[in-house]
Amino acid sequence: MDGSKRLIYDFQDNKRLDKFLVEKFPEYSRSRLQTIIHDGLVFVNGKIAIKGGESLEKGDEILITFPEITQSGLIPEEIPLSIIFENSDLLVINKPAGMVVHPASGHLTGTLVHAALNLAPDMEGVGGEHRPGVVHRLDKDTSGLLVLAKNPEAHTFLARQFANRTTEREYNAIVWGNLKEDEGVIEGDIGRSPRDRKLFAIVKKGGKYAKTEYKVIERFEFATLIKLKLHTGRTHQIRVHLASIHHPVFGDKAYGGDAILYSGQMPQLRKK
Repeated sequence: MDGSKRLIYDFQDNKRLDKFLVEKFPEYSRSRLQTIIHDGLVFVNGKIAIKGGESLEKGDEILITFPEITQSGLIPEEIPLSIIFENSDLLVINKPAGMVVHPASGHLTGTLVHAALNLAPDMEGVGGEHRPGVVHRLDKDTSGLLVLAKNPEAHTFLARQFANRTTEREYNAIVWGNLKEDEGVIEGDIGRSPRDRKLFAIVKKGGKYAKTEYKVIERFEFATLIKLKLHTGRTHQIRVHLASIHHPVFGDKAYGGDAILYSGQMPQLRKK
């Protein structure tokens, strides 16, 4: 949706500007509408709205201008993708380990987004200039299903589902050692690691609450295959939580998953 829309507030009770706009334009997320307000694109009675929380009164005139979708300028690339499902609104892709989801420092080409744009060019600009179609992410070394939105409406609805945690996400992982219990819950606020700002850790201050549920699928001599269910979606959540209980993901260099090969804890596995 581009262009301007003029509305008259005709409710008897006072209501926040952002809540009113969410009701009138359900295809847009509240955060997106708040950004439009912050960018000075909403006027109330001829004056720029200062914040989304300002109260409206009956008879107020609201003018909102929706910015045009910004083209990313990303060049589509012919990279094979495993498509699990596709319709006019979304793509479900089985992302392989080793593939970066969207462009970032050090990964300006060859991402999943570049490959997806080759399949669905109209997705460009949907949801973000440099992350077209992206609703959620998977780490580079994580494989699994990734959902991409093909249009703004689908992006808004999918993003709202993830934000409201009405979607369920499950992962399988092989971790070092044998967990004592067959199932359990790991909780701990996650924030930037004080030791390495590129990594994350469970922190006492400044982090965000995170909860991970696990269940043992199969036990091996030195490792365990487990199923994980996320109740929150923090960056590196699974890897941080498992490392915090001393069962890091097998082979995860960033969070100690390869250290056991060198530590002497299991001499028979030590790298020669």
